[in-house]
Amino acid sequence: MTGGSAEGFRVNRELALAAGELGVPVGTGSIRVLLEHPELADHFRLKAHAPDVPLMGNIGAVQLRDLEPARVDGLVELMGADALVVHLNPGQELFEDDGDRDFRRLRESLAAFIARAPYPVIVKETGFGIAPSDARFLLEAGASYVDLAGSGGTNWISVEGYRHDEASLEAALEFGDWGFRTAPLLAASPVEGGQILASGGLRTGMDVAKALALGAAAAGMALPLARAASEGGARAVVAYGRRVERVLKTVMLLTGSRTVADLRRPGVLSLAGVFAEERDRIARA
Repeated sequence: MTGGSAEGFRVNRELALAAGELGVPVGTGSIRVLLEHPELADHFRLKAHAPDVPLMGNIGAVQLRDLEPARVDGLVELMGADALVVHLNPGQELFEDDGDRDFRRLRESLAAFIARAPYPVIVKETGFGIAPSDARFLLEAGASYVDLAGSGGTNWISVEGYRHDEASLEAALEFGDWGFRTAPLLAASPVEGGQILASGGLRTGMDVAKALALGAAAAGMALPLARAASEGGARAVVAYGRRVERVLKTVMLLTGSRTVADLRRPGVLSLAGVFAEERDRIARA
């Protein structure tokens, strides 16, 4: 959600510097702001700070539907991104005063855009999860990856509720437990092709290890890294990343896992059985 303000730019820059040192991809908040304020392009041009790692732009599915593909391509080129993340956030939009509430033709327009995009397209939710059937649809449409972004992390309905009056907040807080939790959702998703990403409530190296053991191709974090960047800059982000790395490597050694594929051996972390009931419920969604 960073970008478009002086503080957002600072956080973006610190995250990019840290990503470059850690050797991990980095993504920005929505580039929607560039549609009306192209002068803010430097807030999203992060390749200068992280030239050797993948940089991902971000835009909402509703905006994508309503824009000419060439204009989206221009924004991706403007920021020097290697891929575009398309986010799905109907819950947030419904509680935002000026939210985009027209969700018609999103599946069709998204599939058409993916089919002609000259760069990788990743589709993600924003904290409530993508059902296995929808993940399959997106992968069959040609999405390079699907980021499940399940519940357990930031709840954007609640965030919007806190921005408005008490009645709106009370309504928003009823959705505190809404969505699919990341772990059982991951266990129910089509991970065989190595195109499922896990995020949503991941905070530690142990969370990353569990996500990989459940079949995720990679795991993502936002809140702890953004908080570290805001409070201590790139150095604090790198320190957090090194801790995650240490825990993950230790888990792999203690489980005799030379590779991530080894980490997925049945019984290594005994996760599938723990979530079997909820996994099966989600798989039917």
